Amino acid sequence: MANSETILSANTHPGDSTATVVTGVKYRGDGYYGRSDGFHSVQYTYDGLTGTIAIQGTLAVDPTEDDWFGVHTYTAAQETASKIASFTGNYVWVRAQVVYTDGTISSITLNH
Repeated sequence: MANSETILSANTHPGDSTATVVTGVKYRGDGYYGRSDGFHSVQYTYDGLTGTIAIQGTLAVDPTEDDWFGVHTYTAAQETASKIASFTGNYVWVRAQVVYTDGTISSITLNH
């Protein structure tokens, strides 16, 4: 059974060039379901983005902030696109974190 979830919805930078951090809530990864392949993919859709999109994972069942680590990162400079990336790991939880100075994140979708 495959899952597809929007893990970060639309966010628009206020346009003042200051670094803004948006951290999404946790979503179940393959490890939560006990799947053995650990294969995940994400789709980033954004407009005029200058910043970094980080996908973070954790092996903790009830994670604290210290339990999260980076599993995939993408950096954009005034870019408009829809990109797909894949990563493997039996992560119990997955979330998105965006640090940006300009642009709009339309959505980040997790498939696993």
